[in-house]
Amino acid sequence: MLAPGTHPGKVRLTVTDLDRSVGFYQDVIGLRLHVRENGTAAMGAGGEDLVVLDENPRARPAGRTSGLYHFALLHPSREELASALQRLAARRTPMQGASDHGVSEALYLPDPDGNGIELYADRPREVWPPPSPGLRVGMFTAPLDLEELLRAAPGDEAPRHADQGLTLGHVHLHVGDLDAAMRFYRDVIGFDAMAELPGAAFVSAGGYHHHLGFNTWQGEGAPPAPADAVGLRYWTLLLDGDDELAAARERVEAAGIAAEEHPEGLLVRDPFGNALVLRT
Repeated sequence: MLAPGTHPGKVRLTVTDLDRSVGFYQDVIGLRLHVRENGTAAMGAGGEDLVVLDENPRARPAGRTSGLYHFALLHPSREELASALQRLAARRTPMQGASDHGVSEALYLPDPDGNGIELYADRPREVWPPPSPGLRVGMFTAPLDLEELLRAAPGDEAPRHADQGLTLGHVHLHVGDLDAAMRFYRDVIGFDAMAELPGAAFVSAGGYHHHLGFNTWQGEGAPPAPADAVGLRYWTLLLDGDDELAAARERVEAAGIAAEEHPEGLLVRDPFGNALVLRT
């Protein structure tokens, strides 16, 4: 299995209008622009890149395919999540939902191209709901009290930028078959299965509630997204050193899965075309 310190690093997305997307991620999500050149913008909270945007004006929505459901930005505290909600409210940004998952509180919204985003904050592990049948951690979905969350905000107005403790907490993908996805992400990549629900499963490293979710909500057998579609180009998984990367490479080769050398590490694709870069 993957070492406990394993966690996602960043996502790389295709968007149709870079100016529009950079403005959205700055003004609505609170990210900072780290680098912009040659139709690409790297953004984050001032440290490592969290979201990299590649412009393709001819890209189109993928439709009912495998691909990105959402990526999730993890705020370091409930107070920071409340500030994120203030930013959304101040700019009258439409949301798709707001949920209490027991282990976390979460806000859901799309970016201008429809790429799904979750903004969330974890509750302390000691208060996570207990396991139940099929669940190693007692996640659930209930309505989130937005007014109560807003009361946790440290000020009347949110700061322009998110706290530098913001990280990429998890990624959630559409896939065409749960069993095949579990064989890839658990048996080859090395995640541990944490929860299985109707049409969805969640895996992680180190006992976290989930670093990756995948679902068949686009339909069983959903095909890979077209190469020129809006959406996920790849996401990265940060491994705990060169030995971990070498072990992952051995598992990939032993499974007969094609891999590509990538400037950042080792690029592999799940059975549905979703690309993952393994790196230290």
